[in-house]
Amino acid sequence: MSEEYKVPKYYHIKQEIIKGIDNNTYKESETIPSERELMALFDVSRITIRKAIDDLVREGYLYRVHGKGTYVKGDGEQNNLVSITSCTQDIEKLGYTPKRKVISKKVILADVKKRNILNLNENEELFQLARIYYADEEPLNYTTTYLPYKLFPEIDLYDFSQVSLYKILEDKYGVKITKATRTIEAISAHDELAEYLDVEEERPLLQFCCTTCGIVNGKEVAIEYFKCCYRTDKFKFYIHQIR
Repeated sequence: MSEEYKVPKYYHIKQEIIKGIDNNTYKESETIPSERELMALFDVSRITIRKAIDDLVREGYLYRVHGKGTYVKGDGEQNNLVSITSCTQDIEKLGYTPKRKVISKKVILADVKKRNILNLNENEELFQLARIYYADEEPLNYTTTYLPYKLFPEIDLYDFSQVSLYKILEDKYGVKITKATRTIEAISAHDELAEYLDVEEERPLLQFCCTTCGIVNGKEVAIEYFKCCYRTDKFKFYIHQIR
């Protein structure tokens, strides 16, 4: 028996789809044929097609949009890790329509960790804001943000499902954002996080923890700490390096 027939059917289909992506038969940001069309093309079952597609999604070749189809993920630049932009701006730069859903917002007492990060004293308060960001109705990331309440009194009165946090900080509080320090790690989706991002349990995510600084009343101070989890099948980041 030849080697060709020892290759699983789903693997052969994967390679054919990858070949179609590489030769531009399936173009970046466009849909591939439907499951039914692929079943007819390769004369295989829906289970085999789904196995091939699931693998290609996990490997970063494709991504799904609920109710619309499966799309080719491009290699183009998406989000520069060096620049400081809001999640809303990131989504708009990709050509999608941004949407935000507020999961919670409240004023809380700062714990020791966040007091140290944001240079606060004991018994000082934080404004905590948790939101899901959507790109064309698809959940993209889940972000929890903490800001010193003394710097931004009454910030809890704004409707952050309708406005950008950074725009409010700049326009209403006169903040000039200057720099940020980020850490990046891979984590697995779990519990509410998997539910918020509409992914299965244990799906890999990219988690950013970030401290942002800005000029407030003529002085540079830490203005924000946030934790943000991105779907890896929807988003990728790049860094320009120069030698």
